[in-house]
Amino acid sequence: MRILITGGAGYIGSHTTLACLRAGHEIVVVDNLVNSKVEALHRVARLAGRAPAFARVDVNDREGLAAVFARHEPEAVIHFAGLKAVGESVSAPLAYYANNVVGTISLCRVMDGYGVRNLVFSSSATVYGEPLKTPITEEFPLGPTNPYGRTKHMIELVLKDLHAADPSWNMVVLRYFNPVGADPSGLIGEDPRGVPNNLLPYIAQVGVGRLPAVAVFGSDYPTPDGTGIRDYIHVTDLADGHLAALRRLDAAAGYEVFNLGTGRGHSVLEVISAFRRASGCEIPCRITGRRPGDIAVSYADVQRAAEVLGWRARKDMDGMCADAWRWQRANPNGYEAAGDSGPE
Repeated sequence: MRILITGGAGYIGSHTTLACLRAGHEIVVVDNLVNSKVEALHRVARLAGRAPAFARVDVNDREGLAAVFARHEPEAVIHFAGLKAVGESVSAPLAYYANNVVGTISLCRVMDGYGVRNLVFSSSATVYGEPLKTPITEEFPLGPTNPYGRTKHMIELVLKDLHAADPSWNMVVLRYFNPVGADPSGLIGEDPRGVPNNLLPYIAQVGVGRLPAVAVFGSDYPTPDGTGIRDYIHVTDLADGHLAALRRLDAAAGYEVFNLGTGRGHSVLEVISAFRRASGCEIPCRITGRRPGDIAVSYADVQRAAEVLGWRARKDMDGMCADAWRWQRANPNGYEAAGDSGPE
């Protein structure tokens, strides 16, 4: 299948690009490189034995997108492109709505103009907000608590309305929980801008000495060790989930939503302990107060993905930490080669 992947040079995008290439698909990556490095695609090409096509285009650039569609004639789109930092979304909401929501509308208009109506959308468990109970099923009420989560929710509504207006659209919406880890090769992984917002890359940067200690926000939650519990999923399992979603599109999915997680939660202290085992590093940490808006427990019900997509996460927390450490140890400063041309 010919697939266009927006944001394909990013963390999840690069791993999914690799999985798609290995599965035999023809790939064109569209990325503006604001949150990513083209070096990731060079490394994907090394791992896959062939390179994806690449266009440095923003999803809000409809003319640029149209030129890519005209040249490559994709049959389906996997849509990752978007700003993704919760804290930043609070301070810069207009940028998030313009990039994420308006950018998706721009993409859908171009897709429609070229008769491409197969879409896998990268959503997020943030659309659930604070759940009343766990595990979280796809039928839970949605109530995101920050602009980033609200952009994901709004996009889901746009896509659902688009399908209702024109049932020829086939859409699979994937609500990720907490992606972590890296390709086992150590060649591609998570390279956040500035200080990491997420737990595991923060721990990894402490491990290589870029940061002094892990801040643990809250130790008085109603959990076994007092720290927050989340559902962490290995990024390669997540990439495989996108392959399953593409197969579902072939079966005329209509409009469907799936959680992608492990169905199991790990506390902050459990993750730190697992990383210590994987790395052999001390990983100093300090307990501090809770962050506003943080919740005690969040993990997915993944039964629907298992039954309908035939997909389940396979890697455990020890494997996630081992692969994350292999990447960080080999790339202590992330992708240092950051050219702006496409992969060779």
